[in-house]
Amino acid sequence: MKTSMKRAALFASSVMVGLFVTAPCWAADPLTRLDARSGSKMRIEGTSTLHDWQVESPLIMGYLEVGSNFPMEPGHAANPGKIEAQGEATVMVRQLRSIKSDGSYYEDKMDAKMWEMMNLPKYPKIIYHLTELVLKEAPKEKTEPYVFDSKGELAISGKTNKLSMVVKVLPLGEKNGDKRVKITGTTSLKMSDFSIDPASIFISKTGDDVTIKFDWVVGKKSAPAAAK
Repeated sequence: MKTSMKRAALFASSVMVGLFVTAPCWAADPLTRLDARSGSKMRIEGTSTLHDWQVESPLIMGYLEVGSNFPMEPGHAANPGKIEAQGEATVMVRQLRSIKSDGSYYEDKMDAKMWEMMNLPKYPKIIYHLTELVLKEAPKEKTEPYVFDSKGELAISGKTNKLSMVVKVLPLGEKNGDKRVKITGTTSLKMSDFSIDPASIFISKTGDDVTIKFDWVVGKKSAPAAAK
């Protein structure tokens, strides 16, 4: 009886060791990290009874981690479906500046009012966390972007809300050893959903609805070639 129990225990131990040794073969491929690059921008557009308004940041910080099925090269073969991806994009509130419709600077007073409205001292960042990315449509031409459905969480002025939007991913190829992609998107929000009172922005009546547009460039440096 004791011999049978020992054999059973030895067999169970062997199975557990085998599972532990072979587990890495089943694990998902490691994610590739892409860091923010220059050439990014985010714009917020709104309305008022006096005139339309817009503010813009010339910098989006952060990173994106993606699986091997993420399109990094023009013409990358991809089938519709979920893509392994996670990441964080950050815009500093103080970098948001008011601009005119032609892109020229508007005025300091609007900047100061906007920063006050967004409670800059307490909440200096706008932060977006990506939680899901699903490829909807692959491009027919190499010069066209891949179209994705995305899900994530957006935090503004201390309030976090879930956000779903369509984004487009355009591989830019490699330049000077840096492989880059540009991610663009547009989404509509209500300021009141983030505890921001529209009436506090201007003396004139301001609409609650705003539109956020962004171009986010991320990339990865290629490993240097081994010396011969």
